[in-house]
Amino acid sequence: METNAQAAGAQPGPLVHRTVTTPAGRTHLVEQGTGPLVLLVHGFPESWYSWRHQLPALAAAGYRAVAIDVRGYGRSSRPADPAAYRMTELVADCVAVVHALGEDEAVVVGHDWGSRIAADAALTRPDVFRAVALLSVPYEPHGGPRPSEMFARMGGDDEFYVSYFQQPGRAEAEIEPDVRGWLAGVYAALSADTMPGPDAPDPHFISRGGTMRQRFPDARPAWLTEADLDFYAGEFERTGVTGALNRYRNMDRDWEDLAEYDGAPIVQPSLFLGGALDASTTWLSAAISAYPRTLPGLVASHLLDDSGHWLQQERPAEVNHLLTAWLAGLPG
Repeated sequence: METNAQAAGAQPGPLVHRTVTTPAGRTHLVEQGTGPLVLLVHGFPESWYSWRHQLPALAAAGYRAVAIDVRGYGRSSRPADPAAYRMTELVADCVAVVHALGEDEAVVVGHDWGSRIAADAALTRPDVFRAVALLSVPYEPHGGPRPSEMFARMGGDDEFYVSYFQQPGRAEAEIEPDVRGWLAGVYAALSADTMPGPDAPDPHFISRGGTMRQRFPDARPAWLTEADLDFYAGEFERTGVTGALNRYRNMDRDWEDLAEYDGAPIVQPSLFLGGALDASTTWLSAAISAYPRTLPGLVASHLLDDSGHWLQQERPAEVNHLLTAWLAGLPG
């Protein structure tokens, strides 16, 4: 289905920054284009800026592309209460953004933690989110063991990074003295062209009493320019990282809050894009294999060769092509 903008050869127009009122207090967003609304939700440690390559591509294809700063990030509100970062609150922010923009429904697209936010938005508010695209982190239905207990069992002599992040103040003490250096390291650790080899210590795990950055490579991924790193570092130097890390500190609350959805599939039309070299897709390969049951509306699932975790920044042209093709085939 060709959109009006495609037929007319329309230009995408400028990026527009604005804030809207949401349960968070305010949500900052960046908007480009006109047409059906596509809501873009980032992960950790990122911001609306992680969608900088998708905004003009979606706008040029005839969509109203809107990338938000999730609460705790960027120019959006940062509530003091850690419990304010539970999944039900983040979904409520997404719903409020759609309505604040004068729309009744949207397609929601998420990456990393944004993939989980997008999935739960589609799962719990199908009246608002008519389709969902998930990048890098596969959909797994709710249920199973309590998350904190499951993560504590991972790693053997080492500590899994999620458990590390869940302890208030601990990761902040590592990251905030050198935000730029830490971000450069974590981006390199999970990028296809700079990630450690299979025989090197895994950066997802921390030696007892150590830090994450001790296992980060001393390299710069090709997709990350000085200007990109400057932007990300500037945001987190201004806001700190506690609001972002509070997402990890609510996983047990989410497990309780969303228990009524244990085992539930997402039935709307869906798309999954992952990196073939991303630990999120290799560790969760069983979740991808279960998609006929868990994502019965799945239109397509793609693993991009030689791609790591930061998919839409590492491989923007391929992601834009796959995303716009999927959008064009959705029911009107």
